[in-house]
Amino acid sequence: MHGLRLKGFAEADGVGEAIGVAGADAKPVLDQLVTEGLATYRDGKLSGFTLTKLGREQHAALLSAELDAAGVRAEVQDAYRRFLQLNTDLLTICTAWQLRDVDGESVINDHADAGHDAGVIHQLGSLHAQVEPICDDLAEALERFGGYGPRLSFAVDRIRAGDTDWFTKPMIPSYHTVWFEMHEDLLSTLGIERGSEGGS
Repeated sequence: MHGLRLKGFAEADGVGEAIGVAGADAKPVLDQLVTEGLATYRDGKLSGFTLTKLGREQHAALLSAELDAAGVRAEVQDAYRRFLQLNTDLLTICTAWQLRDVDGESVINDHADAGHDAGVIHQLGSLHAQVEPICDDLAEALERFGGYGPRLSFAVDRIRAGDTDWFTKPMIPSYHTVWFEMHEDLLSTLGIERGSEGGS
């Protein structure tokens, strides 16, 4: 349920990837969620599972109970506040990767300016160094947060090695994709609606 909540809409492989299990192991559990009315499956040009309203409500109740049972609500809230302070910076860096300034105009980045791209990758590395302690603290609070640090580090390493699809490409666990999932994880864990988080 949690992997599906983070993905929103995905096949079993995508859900499994989000929580560190094989798609073959996730598939029968997802099928059971459909049987129980907690998820639906859409088959077509875009196929995948998604939680139903009942599934989202049950998932939220389970997360709240987990947080209270572990006694780490304050720790997760603190990590979330620190993460949120970096979130705008990450979005700015991703925009700088996708667009660049040419003669005073913002144009799609064709990646012909190696200096620009190197500067943006350096900014991402600096940001990553700031989020690593947050990932460590979250993993210490709740074990299921343990995958974010390694997944973000892997993406940074791939980018530095020249495989720049790992910056923002949506169909792979790119830096932006994993960051978005981590953000969604924090919001769902704390019961915060994305649209209202600015006031939280």
